[in-house]
Amino acid sequence: MNTILTGKVWKYGDNVDTDVIIPARYLSTSIPSELAPHCMEDIDSTFIKEVKAGDIMVGGSNFGCGSSREHAPLAIAGAGISCVIAVSYARIFYRNAINVGLPIFECPEAVKGIEKGDTVEVDLEKGTITDKTKGKTWTANPFPPFLRDLIGAGGLVPWARKKLKEVRK
Repeated sequence: MNTILTGKVWKYGDNVDTDVIIPARYLSTSIPSELAPHCMEDIDSTFIKEVKAGDIMVGGSNFGCGSSREHAPLAIAGAGISCVIAVSYARIFYRNAINVGLPIFECPEAVKGIEKGDTVEVDLEKGTITDKTKGKTWTANPFPPFLRDLIGAGGLVPWARKKLKEVRK
């Protein structure tokens, strides 16, 4: 897994709920590539047309609130977002993101300093968030090695499969 992520920022405000991340009318699948075309469509019609693989999403407080659906982080990852940075997360969204292998960081200072369209670099091991456009760096709590391993495996299910294979050898 690449531990340095770099991408253009898509920035949103507070209380972005799971229903605007992926509207309920598209929940007939859990396949990220099928969810992706509808990601953020009710809040930002330009997002899916312009997002590039590796881009980074930034949100305000309580990002991912609302329904407990894991479809929200799956849609974000399917759209190509490599990492989400927010002031804070709804707890179930936080767990779902880790479980599907989507890196997320809480860093209110970075969210305040970063603007939509900036280029940001995130070091998953160190927890550093660098706004390459502005030349500013902030530090969030890095993931412990276990969670980096889980995210690097692509989430909880692929990580568990990998561990079972190792045990059965």
